[in-house]
Amino acid sequence: MDYLIHILVLVCIFAVLTVSLDLLAGHMGSLSIAHAAFYGLGAYTSALIVTRIGAPFVIGVAAGTVVAAAISFIVSLPSLRLHDDYFVIATFGFQMILVSIFNNWMHVTRGPLGIPGIPQPVIFGWHISSHADFLILAFVFAAFAYFVVYRLTSSPFGRVLHAIREDEVFAQALGKNTLRFKVTAFAVSAALAAMAGSLYAHYITYIDPTSFTVMESILVISMVIIGGAGSTWGPLVGAVVLVTLPEALRFVGLPSNVAANLRQIFYGALLVVMMMFRPRGLAGRYSFGR
Repeated sequence: MDYLIHILVLVCIFAVLTVSLDLLAGHMGSLSIAHAAFYGLGAYTSALIVTRIGAPFVIGVAAGTVVAAAISFIVSLPSLRLHDDYFVIATFGFQMILVSIFNNWMHVTRGPLGIPGIPQPVIFGWHISSHADFLILAFVFAAFAYFVVYRLTSSPFGRVLHAIREDEVFAQALGKNTLRFKVTAFAVSAALAAMAGSLYAHYITYIDPTSFTVMESILVISMVIIGGAGSTWGPLVGAVVLVTLPEALRFVGLPSNVAANLRQIFYGALLVVMMMFRPRGLAGRYSFGR
């Protein structure tokens, strides 16, 4: 039972990541490969504040989201002036820079040694220690992320994002400051990803740079593509599919190293099939194919 709840907690964490990336890739049409960087930024910020200063969990999460939003503002101002493949390359560069910082800033992040002993959350006297408690908390985080993205995308702000996706020049011709809208969307997306990272750090109680590499960003992108971009349920469907289905390999009886390789083959094959036969994903509104 605990194993099943553990999988559901991971689904909720990745649902937050996927819906936050979908705000950029699905609704605004800008594909970012830096999402794992903001995910890690939230995890490290929260872990450092809680373990070294003794701040409560809520303060750690808030600090992680604020730091990620601030960094995203610095990164997005030059990056979002680029378009299509150039924007992807810029976010990829930021992803590699931040992972390098996680690996080499030994005095702060402890590098490859990671940060152990991250305490489990305590919220207004509620000690979250069991898997069931974590599932409730993770569900609240996922519901909050969905609420934020839904409110943004169903408002006039969201309609401008959709206009930017379809034709940014036309949106500018209508008098919209498209850079301001894109920077704001990027900051919200980064803050939600950092929130997921904070929850992950306190759930696992240990983090190191290997959890926030470019492969993690590609996994989240795969969830958006397979679930479907720009829809309400697409990110959740993608998170469920790519978290639960590979876990079935654990019950086949294969050696762990073989099962790990098969997971990567599974991701790649599923992406190829979806892009060939259903580029809108399982429940998406927009297609990644041109």
